[in-house]
Amino acid sequence: MCGPLYDHRAWLWTFLEVEGVEPTNNASERALRPAVIWRKLSFGTQSERGSRLVETILTVVETCRRQSRNIFGYVRQAIEARFASRPTPPLLSEA
Repeated sequence: MCGPLYDHRAWLWTFLEVEGVEPTNNASERALRPAVIWRKLSFGTQSERGSRLVETILTVVETCRRQSRNIFGYVRQAIEARFASRPTPPLLSEA
């Protein structure tokens, strides 16, 4: 057990030195929870294409949620841009 800890010593204690870095992965676990629940309740997808769609939609939903953006508004803009042959609006906020 000491070997892996020693190998990762450069970043293992980053949370002590950099303000804002959390010491646990709780935020990541909470962000993934809705996707895991969806997969369990729906039995997943039946194709690679379906899997890509779900992962994209769930990423958009979580990203918009974290930025306090309107999810449906963003998806509407993205669909309108696609049909108008315009670039997809940026998902990450400019700030």
